[in-house]
Amino acid sequence: MAQKGVQLDQEAFSCSICLDLLKDPVTVPCGHSYCMNCIKSHWGKEDEKTIYSCPQCRQDFTPRPVLVKNTMLAVLVEELKKTGLQAAPADHCYAGHEDVACDVCTGRKLKACKSCLQCLASYCEKHLQPHFEAAPLKKHKLVEPSKKLQENVCSRHDEVMKMFCRTDQQSICYLCSVDEHKGHDTVSAAAERTERERELGVSRQNIQQRIQDREKDVKLLQQEVEAINGSADKTVGNSEKIFTELIRLMEKRRSDVKQQVRSQQQTEVSRVRELQEKLEQEITELKRKDAELEKLSHTEDHNQFLHDYPSLSPLSESTHSSSIKIRPLRYFEDVTAAVSEVRDKLQDVLREKWTNISQTVTEVDVLLSGPEPEPKTRAEFLKYSCDITLDPNTAYTQLLLSDGNRKVTVMTEQQSYSSHPDRFTGRCQVLSKESLTGRCYWEVELRGNVSVAVTYKNISRAGGSYECWFGGNDKSWALDCYNNSYNFWYNKVSTPVSGPRSSRVGVYLDHRAGILSFYSISETMTLLHRVQTTFTQPLHAGLGLYYSPGDSAELCKLK
Repeated sequence: MAQKGVQLDQEAFSCSICLDLLKDPVTVPCGHSYCMNCIKSHWGKEDEKTIYSCPQCRQDFTPRPVLVKNTMLAVLVEELKKTGLQAAPADHCYAGHEDVACDVCTGRKLKACKSCLQCLASYCEKHLQPHFEAAPLKKHKLVEPSKKLQENVCSRHDEVMKMFCRTDQQSICYLCSVDEHKGHDTVSAAAERTERERELGVSRQNIQQRIQDREKDVKLLQQEVEAINGSADKTVGNSEKIFTELIRLMEKRRSDVKQQVRSQQQTEVSRVRELQEKLEQEITELKRKDAELEKLSHTEDHNQFLHDYPSLSPLSESTHSSSIKIRPLRYFEDVTAAVSEVRDKLQDVLREKWTNISQTVTEVDVLLSGPEPEPKTRAEFLKYSCDITLDPNTAYTQLLLSDGNRKVTVMTEQQSYSSHPDRFTGRCQVLSKESLTGRCYWEVELRGNVSVAVTYKNISRAGGSYECWFGGNDKSWALDCYNNSYNFWYNKVSTPVSGPRSSRVGVYLDHRAGILSFYSISETMTLLHRVQTTFTQPLHAGLGLYYSPGDSAELCKLK
């Protein structure tokens, strides 16, 4: 009762505007009291009006009342302060309709900060203190405030339900386990919680794996969009250069090629974007489901956990495959070759070859499954031949580039190359200027010991470690042609390769299908080694030599 009296005293001497103890208290004609500054500020907002009202009872005053300090009330407030009491709790400390109220508070109840599963009661901070001080109460299980504590009590025996019947899939008390649930498979609620949490963990792992798979697919599709756009842009640019050399009669055909390429580009990009959006929606749903499971996993009340667990919606099956299969194509590169043929054979194009250009554009179909057959003859490989040159900015300083940057030769003296971050500083190697995607074929004429390779652009360049060496890391693949023998290198692992020794090696790359093949080229074309993998970035051709002056390698002109 003393506590209640103090609480009433605090409320009686508190300003209803600032909720703090009165400062320079004044009393308005209706009898309510406020801080001098609070009521002045409140009425100051109504200065344009002629009627002033009490914030509590809404009684109107005309004219504005003259405010005089209530000296008696001011003395009482000062005395109240000396007792060490504080102002009444702010409104947000009291329990509202949606809050869990303290079961001990009388009068206006404060919000509960914890609920006790043993006491089956909820407590505010003040009334919770005995649970931290009294030894018997310290053993009680405290959880976040809950309105569902009574659901932990067995309606039949009025006992706390601390067990779970797996036979009937419900929470029970100890008396239930020896009564109507006798002989059933019963365990403690904590043990059942542990088992369900294990299942929940597995579900979360599955969700997280699917998220990773979908994010990987989205990234792959984004790369395809960039490749399609880059290929289409390059094709349109090359077509423009070629067609500008032709006579006025070819103007119509030029615009037709441009229109078809852009139309097909838009169609393919739209298809990829549509699938990409679906995958992103699935990722969003999976993350929402994961958050739901995570929230449930943090529920401290075992029975509440078990009560909510069956209501979780099952994880839906994925509507998409675990990986995106991209049809291995060269996008629009073949269009450039077709247009070049147009330039050389104008009359044939006008009568017959236009169909060839149109069909080549429409064959771009990124998302179709089932790759085209691999080339079988050298003539078929030559259809995919690409024009490759070497990049001087990557060449080791003792390498001389010549023949239009197609040939590289080892020299005894250093060459006058400028400093460049792309240059190999400790390995006698050089990269192609062009990046390689789609289907590509090229041949290298060898003299001496040479490593024929493909590599990602981000291979290390500084120093002589394995990270910089073709085949010495997971970013490059190399056929080592050394002392009349072959060895294939990848990630520091060497694989002996048998086959006829030749001065010319052919390289076939199907980037999207993940195929890399090396061939010995002489009178016949013999497969030396074939790699089936997944390429995650565009590749560059690479040539590595062994510091022997005079050794050389040359990218052959095949067209």
